[in-house]
Amino acid sequence: MRTSTRGSHRLMALAAVAALTTGLLAGCAEDSDDGSGNEGGGDGGGKTTLTIGTFGVFGYKQAGLYDEYMKLNPGITIKENVTTRTDVYWPKTLTRLQAGSGTDDIQAIEVGNVTEAVQTQADKFVDLGKEADTSQWLDWKTAQATTKDGKVIGLGTDIGPMAICYRKDLFQKAGLETDRAKLAEQWKGDWGKYVDLGKQYMKKAPSGTKFVDSASSVYNAALGGESERYYDKDGNVIWDKSAGVKTSWDVAMEVATSDMSAKLKQFDKPWDQGYANGTFATVACPAWMIGYIQEKSGEAGKGKWDVAAAPTAANWGGSFIGVPTASKNQKEAVKLAKWLTAPEQQAKVFAKQASFPSTPSAYANLKPAAETQAYFSDAPITEIFSASAETIPTQYFGTKDQPIGTAITDIGILQVEQRGKSPAQGWDAATEEIKDVLGQ
Repeated sequence: MRTSTRGSHRLMALAAVAALTTGLLAGCAEDSDDGSGNEGGGDGGGKTTLTIGTFGVFGYKQAGLYDEYMKLNPGITIKENVTTRTDVYWPKTLTRLQAGSGTDDIQAIEVGNVTEAVQTQADKFVDLGKEADTSQWLDWKTAQATTKDGKVIGLGTDIGPMAICYRKDLFQKAGLETDRAKLAEQWKGDWGKYVDLGKQYMKKAPSGTKFVDSASSVYNAALGGESERYYDKDGNVIWDKSAGVKTSWDVAMEVATSDMSAKLKQFDKPWDQGYANGTFATVACPAWMIGYIQEKSGEAGKGKWDVAAAPTAANWGGSFIGVPTASKNQKEAVKLAKWLTAPEQQAKVFAKQASFPSTPSAYANLKPAAETQAYFSDAPITEIFSASAETIPTQYFGTKDQPIGTAITDIGILQVEQRGKSPAQGWDAATEEIKDVLGQ
């Protein structure tokens, strides 16, 4: 549940992650989906309650970080408010930021929204650059959350290098290769080859299964490996002329107009159920999705999932956490935000669910938990995601990156995939929505 954006147009380049020398983005805590804000305060027992607004699965609860922090700080109680989808979470958060009330003490910011936050909401956040040693994070990661005058509105959590997660049991039943290295070679360098394998899968697909969860999944994954997205390096909107968007749309349309897709909307409950029921055989999975798959597939999926390198190196997602100035507990919230995003804690989250750290000092000794390793058939998760991270292309993001992407996937692609519209009709529907988003 993440996408990518930059801090200022001058600093917005997602620099190549070649700085990753060794080793190696958020899943669901308890879904509250109401995104209800909380101004914090006391809990009636002399403790300070800190609220954290997140989306998806950040892994803090799963990795036991909240419990650990509360044990280290007996005067603190932590409450996490989770909204599953970022396109629901962020508009609510914006409304509360602009109102100056109702925010949580800490608010997560998805990378697809961080440029908008930097350019339009910076005065609503505490300057964390004055509170934390920003040299701990990848330079390009901090730059994404930095204003032109140097204010840092958020501390980096994860990044989202890409892989393909697949059900090797379903592959075997369909008569396909199951070895992760050989599979990666089959589709190396071209998402079209991945789609071609989907056509082979469907010839002998196990009853009730499809090759991929959705065409939108393929679109996002392919776009994550393109250097040209919705904005150019100067902040100009180029989505309708972008070569990267066209390439990704075309491969998504191959999926949407075939029988290989389960036609599920990602992060909705039917999608979650698809994991549990083994409805689809593959999903494009950035590192942060490892924990999500493990949680949603449950015990029945253990040892059936495997991980292979994606057709192209790509980044999908990555987030930040910031402290709104409206927080009633700014000092304690800043302290918690720094602790949660420190290299030691990022390594613990990786160990639990493979969310890839944005702090390079954590990389040398990264190792997923034994249970995660076993769940994914002992795949070399660290090495696979590290290799992807090292060659992620430079990309540029803009203030409306996330809603543009949502219009293409949730309106344009779904029109074709679920309603039987033509690719041209789907594109026209997305175009109409994007023009509204951009005020054109």
